[in-house]
Amino acid sequence: MSRLGPSLRRLIPPTPLSRRLATQSLLFATAEGTFLTGSAVFFTQVVGLRATQVGLGLTIAGVVSFLVAYPAGKLTDRLGPKRMWSVGAFVAATMFAAWPFIGSFAGYVTMVVCFEIVENAAGAGRNAYILDVMPEQERVATQAYMYSALNVGFTLGAVIGGVALAFDNLTVMRWMPLFTLAIGLANAVFIARLPRAPHDLARTSADSGTPRVKPRGPGPLRNVGWMLGSLFLGAMWSNQVLLNVVIPLWLVQATDAPHWLLAWLFGTNTVLCIFLPAYTSRGVATMSDALRSIRISGAFFVLACLITMATHSTAGFLTIFLVWLGHVAVTGAELYTSAASWAFQAKLMDPERRGEYGGVAEVFGTLGGRWAPAVYTFLAMSWHPAGLPGAGWLVIAAVAVIAVAGLHPSTRMAERFLAREGIVVDEVPDEAAPLPSLVHGATGALAADDVEVLR
Repeated sequence: MSRLGPSLRRLIPPTPLSRRLATQSLLFATAEGTFLTGSAVFFTQVVGLRATQVGLGLTIAGVVSFLVAYPAGKLTDRLGPKRMWSVGAFVAATMFAAWPFIGSFAGYVTMVVCFEIVENAAGAGRNAYILDVMPEQERVATQAYMYSALNVGFTLGAVIGGVALAFDNLTVMRWMPLFTLAIGLANAVFIARLPRAPHDLARTSADSGTPRVKPRGPGPLRNVGWMLGSLFLGAMWSNQVLLNVVIPLWLVQATDAPHWLLAWLFGTNTVLCIFLPAYTSRGVATMSDALRSIRISGAFFVLACLITMATHSTAGFLTIFLVWLGHVAVTGAELYTSAASWAFQAKLMDPERRGEYGGVAEVFGTLGGRWAPAVYTFLAMSWHPAGLPGAGWLVIAAVAVIAVAGLHPSTRMAERFLAREGIVVDEVPDEAAPLPSLVHGATGALAADDVEVLR
């Protein structure tokens, strides 16, 4: 690694644990990306569903995800983040063994709902684990490397899925979930071999007979700032709706840009999300840094809306360039929202209730952005007041401005709540009196392998 230049070194996670977490992200995304690439063909031609049935099943699963987010977060705090993550990843992987035998709408809905519940539980464990196991100064950077690795994995999965689709053989497609099963099981084993986080050690101590200490103070449902911040952050994450739904539809229906440009749009986004997170997350260490990232994200969001709106009246190469540039601007919004959201998690969550806080964030984030596909599509494609085509883009841009403005007071409210309740986000325990969350068994000593990897 010493022969690499400084720019290339920044693309490689700097610590053993951050490299292991990035590798896990790569495994996970490769497995799921392979299945997702061929899922449209699998569901419609192998399972025999209509497109409307596929969409209905996913909607039902989304509603269930919303309902189980908070209970899953609370369960994570009780079981320990790594245990929740590894068990959830194992169960989710084994469920792919059932996909080749699904042949009805009822079976499909049952599978996607169960899968959503398990994935939600695993995700709650994963998010809590990363915040718990990583030192404060490494949390944002580590999640940036994991984000890059996810995009690499989804790209590899798309290539593998594309090879399977190239055979144009339904038998091959029927048994493709077994490939995801195999990689998913490897991912679950990889997670199980990660070091235990402090709250996993506390859970082990409780299982061994040491009384479990109940978290101090009120939970996140009393933290109005956290709930409002999660709501506004969900609205900022509606940049994904622009990226994946609205701009592609706008390109096809409202511009003269060639349809092959869609491949370039998504290809550019993937490449940027592989190489840039390590740079866009640099220096994001405090709440002020995170709010600065949100302002930058909002500026990119608004710029994307204005650029895309202009393409209704352009033609030829100018349209191609502007649509591409607007899509790149949305990618900028995505990257800076990611950096800010990682810092919010690190700085505004009660360390004793990270799973619960994550569940509440999932609920309010859903409320903040789940409406966007229908609303944004209507505004961009169908709302033309006073005969002004594309005027809906101004309303979409206003949503981002309101969300950015709302995040500033809401995060300050969350900080004041933590201070008022005496909740210390990154407390260093007194070595003479170790906290229960840092003890292992009855001896109060960290396991040697845990210390070595965390060092």
